[in-house]
Amino acid sequence: MSPQARIRDHLSYLYDAETAGHLWPRLQALLDGFRRRNPHRPASQTAPAGRFDERDVILITYGDMVYEAGQPPLRSLAEFLETTLPGVVTGVHLLPFFPYSSDDGFSVIDYKAVNPALGSWDDVARIGGNFRLMFDAVVNHVSVQSDWFGRFLAGDPRYQEYFVVPPGDANLSQVFRPRALPLLTPFQTAAGEKLVWTTFSADQVDLNFKNPDVLLEILDVLLFYVEQGAEFIRLDAIAFLWKESGTACLHRPQTHRLVQLFRAVLDEVAPTASLITETNVPHQDNIAYFGDGANEAQMVYNFSLPPLVLHAFHSGQATTLATWARGLDLPSAQASFFNFLASHDGIGVTPARGILSEADIETMAQRVRDLGGYVSYKNNPDGTRSAYELNANYLDALGDPEAAGERTALVASRFLAAQAIMLALRGVPGIYFHSLFGSRNWPDGVAQTGRYRTINREKLERGRLERELADPESLRRHVFYPYRRLLQQRTAGAGRAFHPNGEQEIFFCHEAIFAVRRASPDGRDQVFCLHNVSNQAHQVAVKLDGLPERPSSFTDLNSGTTYAPAGKRTLELILAPYQVRWLKPHQIP
Repeated sequence: MSPQARIRDHLSYLYDAETAGHLWPRLQALLDGFRRRNPHRPASQTAPAGRFDERDVILITYGDMVYEAGQPPLRSLAEFLETTLPGVVTGVHLLPFFPYSSDDGFSVIDYKAVNPALGSWDDVARIGGNFRLMFDAVVNHVSVQSDWFGRFLAGDPRYQEYFVVPPGDANLSQVFRPRALPLLTPFQTAAGEKLVWTTFSADQVDLNFKNPDVLLEILDVLLFYVEQGAEFIRLDAIAFLWKESGTACLHRPQTHRLVQLFRAVLDEVAPTASLITETNVPHQDNIAYFGDGANEAQMVYNFSLPPLVLHAFHSGQATTLATWARGLDLPSAQASFFNFLASHDGIGVTPARGILSEADIETMAQRVRDLGGYVSYKNNPDGTRSAYELNANYLDALGDPEAAGERTALVASRFLAAQAIMLALRGVPGIYFHSLFGSRNWPDGVAQTGRYRTINREKLERGRLERELADPESLRRHVFYPYRRLLQQRTAGAGRAFHPNGEQEIFFCHEAIFAVRRASPDGRDQVFCLHNVSNQAHQVAVKLDGLPERPSSFTDLNSGTTYAPAGKRTLELILAPYQVRWLKPHQIP
């Protein structure tokens, strides 16, 4: 089915046939306008194998994560990235850089403007000149200060159906609540008080996608982002998009159809652009946004990975993580996981439910509290609350509350071992700025804002950051330079073994070792990746039965050390506490 046919099919499903018939010419005019403005854009879809490869690494950052006096933060960020990260990362996910009213950017006032406190579209374009760009499409909700909502409040007829105002008899008892806040917020309008749907906060009013006009507005926004250089569009909180009385209003079939419609529109006029869905939910619900592997998101956030890696290091055993990772299958070569451990948000624990027990989750939450972090809760339909998110810098969350004054080298090696697991798994790595540069918890920020998530959102003065990176005793230096070497060896040393669509085999050699064999799509390049998640040394024996030929030796890509197999089919070696060994086999000449 052609993209155009798919678009019309999705419209008919979401609305009725008559509405879809009237809507199609308006949407077609939107697409024709995009084509006229972008005559040189590729007309055919990028080959699946060429959309992502083993070189792709995406840095996640706010536009003002690095600042200096007298210069727009986006320009300072651009300069810092140009001097520090060439050849280290290939892409930059710029967290919302639009005018906003709350939630550190996720309550957008104007989808098409750059926050003047950050800089301009020219500054964004400068970053895009050196790195592939990811933008956020915060399309579930918009700020109460937006023009759209202002017109709704004023009684403008065009905007009366732009927002969700449920009827008085609506059954909202089953609605999934991501935060412990009211679902509906009262607003005074020209027609009197109305209760408006606010999934995330009273400042973030949900858009009504049952109104075709809202759909066209959002499609226009997505195409605008592509015109501004976005190769990846992150669909924020996309699982909540469609509201329906008597349901959880989560993962509705219409929501999946909306994502498929977004994909079909991009395939039609901007086929090199990719969608990535952000759904902090249990694993099976999360990966459902791949669709059939060719019709929905090209990437999904691998949300179960952060809590499961954290649990592995807390418990000193990798068995649960490894058992789950064995099931990480991709539906097609057009799909890929977006692997990450830390982000601007906390560590979601909902994606670990059903994999970890409630007791395991509560133990993990208490340990994070003991390490200076926080725990955020959500409301359940039965009136109870449960942990939703652990708020801590990931480096600190890995710590041991009973081991005060740990050596900088130990703290760094434990953190890098966790990051290496993420880098070794099949998918495109996403690295939060504070992870790459070895930041710690920022409790002063929480005190300033009253929000737990601020603990991992510190803004860094550029000169101070560069001085700390140059200090041989600093934690930042102990983290950044070994991390950079990991990233370089992941491509330069491993060939194509870490291709996002290459082969992946999780194997067991010791309960404290997370072990994965990666191979390039053609099988020519292979790497055995061993990660000790415990504070003890362990001797391991790696069975080589899966290899078609017996290697004569293995080289550790990180240390350069060479190892010879013991006998014909076994490699025996010792891993020190938190040691990482990425072993590249060499065949007998």
